[in-house]
Amino acid sequence: MTEHTNRQFSTDLETTKSLFLQMGGLVETMVYDGVETLISGDLSLVDRVREREKEVNRLEVEIDERIGLLIARNQPTAVDLRLLLSISKMLTDMERCGDEAEKIAKVARRLHESEGRFIPAVELRHMREYVVSMLRQSLDAFAREDAIHAAQVVRSDKEVDKEWKASLRHLITYMIEDPRTITRSIDLIFIARSLERIGDHAKNMAERVIYMVKGDDVRHTGVKATERTARGATYEEDNDA
Repeated sequence: MTEHTNRQFSTDLETTKSLFLQMGGLVETMVYDGVETLISGDLSLVDRVREREKEVNRLEVEIDERIGLLIARNQPTAVDLRLLLSISKMLTDMERCGDEAEKIAKVARRLHESEGRFIPAVELRHMREYVVSMLRQSLDAFAREDAIHAAQVVRSDKEVDKEWKASLRHLITYMIEDPRTITRSIDLIFIARSLERIGDHAKNMAERVIYMVKGDDVRHTGVKATERTARGATYEEDNDA
């Protein structure tokens, strides 16, 4: 009976992980399509993003319920408990990434439907590539339980922050040079801000992967300390290296 219960618990854990990865794949596509709406003007992508957002919300509820039942029925400890707690925290970040992707798609549609021509912002394409890569790598680190890979995602957030600041400077310059661009530039700033937030959420998830694998909370330790934790090195060992 105990063996059967353990097998069922392991199966349920794997199902929960798979559902979270499925949710992550949907969000990754939503972010890509949201910015693609802006770049290409293909407004049909907005409806696709909104449909995926509904599926993401459904998965969030299902996964959350599964986690609650698994903890209540099995009272897991140590590694299994850390896994479930990590997924629970990452769920919130992933769902918020989906919300930001939907916002991006809606603003992009508004820009293309407006009478004036919006200002192209090359940095937004770059930001998309960074944050989609961060999401993908966070999910990969989670799937492989790879703390070192997760630490690399945490470091990548600095590049997203640089792109966000560059976009802001670029768009402010446009507004100063031509006040007629203010409304459209503000919309683009909203999109850049959403991408920056998605990067933050991807970073949060990577930090949760490190907690899941190593049992250490690295949310406020800084990049270098996070990397040391992911490698399993002590401060003294790191200095000796």
